[in-house]
Amino acid sequence: MTSFQAIIMGIIQGLTEFLPVSSSGHLAIIRSLSGADMEGGVLFEVLLHVATLVAVCAVYHKDVLRLVVDFFSICADCCVNIGRFFKNISAINKQEYKVINSTTGRKLVLMLIVSTVPTGLMGILLDDVVEAVSSNLLVIGLCLLGTGGILFISDLIDKGSKKQKEANFGDAMLTGMAQGFAVLPGLSRSGTTITACLLCGFDRRFAVKYSFLMSIPAILGALVLELFKLPDSGGLSAPAGACVVAMILAAVFGFFALKVVNALAVNKRFKPFWIYCFALGAISIIVFLIKL
Repeated sequence: MTSFQAIIMGIIQGLTEFLPVSSSGHLAIIRSLSGADMEGGVLFEVLLHVATLVAVCAVYHKDVLRLVVDFFSICADCCVNIGRFFKNISAINKQEYKVINSTTGRKLVLMLIVSTVPTGLMGILLDDVVEAVSSNLLVIGLCLLGTGGILFISDLIDKGSKKQKEANFGDAMLTGMAQGFAVLPGLSRSGTTITACLLCGFDRRFAVKYSFLMSIPAILGALVLELFKLPDSGGLSAPAGACVVAMILAAVFGFFALKVVNALAVNKRFKPFWIYCFALGAISIIVFLIKL
């Protein structure tokens, strides 16, 4: 990969990781039309994932800090409860167990964990399917059309009222399943999860926030999987300087993309994105048919 391609990859990663337009669909079409190898090495992809993770943490830094604190307090209370369980087996005066789901902050942590479980399971189950169709422009085109349809639906959904306090674990399970389906190339993760949240009755601002907070464990999971591949990766696939620039651009563009999606989703203004996805999906299918 050349320095120019690495920088373009950084920009595409930052924008399409969070804008509801599908990064996989874009990269597949670019490779097909230009003949350029836009796939990064494993280490380069790890660095870009780190950059986009930084963008999420920067936009939602207060929420992320609160989640980290609540997560470790939950872990501490779980350890206390385990200890009390074994003590209560033989104790005369039983000790009460600590309530894990005692605050809305802790509830949000548990909801994110519940959402991550079906996402991870579906990612594992669909792994072979995703690998088989990752460069199939017909499948990617159809998925992009699906993304367009999902975004179109999101603009039609009436304003929901559920916020952090009212959301429940059933909502978390459903949104996690939606995120799991979004591993298919051409399906936008952010578009799919935001729409799923809206269908669950979430307030639009909370729907966007929950969608992107869900992306943190998803990105971390992808990061861990790629780290396992590092021993066989052969190092960086682009010059080190270009990789640094690509990371910075991915973080900066990702930061602004998050801001844009937040503003547009709240105001029911996904129309430019669903029109774009319909057009890109049609182009992808046409290119596939031309190449037959």
